[in-house]
Amino acid sequence: MDVRLFQNSPTGELVPISGTSHQGDWRHFAFVPEPVTDASPDLTADAYRAVARARAALAALDATAARLPNPRLFRQTALRIEAQATAALEGTYEPLARVIAEEPHEDQDPSLREVLNFVTVAERAYEWNEAGRPWSIPGLAELHRLLLAGTRSERAYHGIRRVQVVIGRRDDAPPTAHPIEAARFVPHPPGDDLTARVRDLLDWMQTDHSATIDPVVAAAIGHYTFEALHPFHDGNGRIGRLFIVLQLHLAGVLTEPTITVSPWFETRRQLYYDALLGVSTTGDWSAWVTLFAEGLAVSADRARTSMLALTEVQSQLKEQLQRSSLRAANARLLIDLAVARPTFTVNQAAEALGIKYAGAKRLIDKMVALEILAEYGERNYNRRFHAPQVLDVLFRGSLR
Repeated sequence: MDVRLFQNSPTGELVPISGTSHQGDWRHFAFVPEPVTDASPDLTADAYRAVARARAALAALDATAARLPNPRLFRQTALRIEAQATAALEGTYEPLARVIAEEPHEDQDPSLREVLNFVTVAERAYEWNEAGRPWSIPGLAELHRLLLAGTRSERAYHGIRRVQVVIGRRDDAPPTAHPIEAARFVPHPPGDDLTARVRDLLDWMQTDHSATIDPVVAAAIGHYTFEALHPFHDGNGRIGRLFIVLQLHLAGVLTEPTITVSPWFETRRQLYYDALLGVSTTGDWSAWVTLFAEGLAVSADRARTSMLALTEVQSQLKEQLQRSSLRAANARLLIDLAVARPTFTVNQAAEALGIKYAGAKRLIDKMVALEILAEYGERNYNRRFHAPQVLDVLFRGSLR
C-alpha cells in the first residue's frame, strides 16, 4: 500500500503492522477508519441533489410495492439477479440463465454454489430484520457461514478474520514487491479490536440517525466503513452490499426489499472501488455519496419498472388462462409461482400449491399446452418449468 496516500487522511489513521511470510519478515501499515458517529459528513450540493433523487426513487419503488397484492412475489427474482451481480463484482461469474435455474446443493460446482448461497443468506437476513432480531457478531458470522457453505473458502475462512489481508494491487507496484507493499489497500489488522469495531458498526447501522443523517447517506457511510474494516477473509463485498438493503429496510425507507444494488455497481466497478478508496485517502465523502446515491436511484427505478412489467405479465397470463377451458383454481396460483420463482420443478409446484405431485404435473402439462408455461432447458430428470414472458422481463431488467 502506498502509505503516502493515507498519511493525511481525515477519515482514519495508519497503524503499524508486522509479520512473517515465505518472503521473510515484513513491516508495514494498515488503515483504520475513524469510528462512525451521529454527525453527517460535509457534502457538496451535487451530493445532496443525488441523495434527494435516490430518496424519491426509493419512495416511488416502495409506493409501487405497497399497491401490489403481494409484493413479496418479486423478492425471489430480485435476489437471483442480485446474487449473480454481487458475485461477479468479486470475480465469480455465472450466467444469469444458470443462476435462475438452480438451487444450492452439496454436489454443485463451487462457483455456482457460491453465487446461489447469497440467496439463502439474503432470505435469512430479511427474516431476521422482519422478526426484529438485532444485528450481532454471532448473527454476522452465521450469515458468513451460509455464504461460504460448500465453497472453497468454507473451512479456512469462516467468521471474523484472524489474519491480515490486503485488497487489490497497485498499478505501479514492482513485480517482486511483497504483497502487502504492492496492495492497493491494507485494512484493519485482525484481533479483538477489529471484532469490537465491527460490533460498534452493527450497532450504529441499526440505530436511527435520521435526525442528523439522511438514511441514504447513513447507508453510504455504513457500506464504506464495513468495506474499510473488511471483517472477513472472503465475502466482504457480498455481505457489505447486502447490508445496504438491510439498512434501508430497517430504516423504513424500503418496507419490502425488492431493490438490486449490485448490477449497477458491477458495470462501474472501478468507479465504485475508486470512490471507496477516495474516502480513505482524501476524505472525499461527496464523490462516494454521489456515486452511491446515483446507483440507488437508478437501481430503484429499474426495480420499479421490472415490478410493474412483471405485474402486467401476471395479469396477461391470468387473462390468457381465463380465456381457456382450464378452470382449476390452482392454475392462477401457479402463475403467481411462476412470477415469484423464475424456474421451478414439479415438486416445488406441488409444495407451493399444497397438492400431490401427480396433480401438479397434470396442471403444469395443461398450462404448457396453453403456452402459458414452457420447459426450461433440456433435462431428463428434475425438469424445470417457467413462464417465458416472465423471463423476458427479468433478462431485460438485468441489463445494466
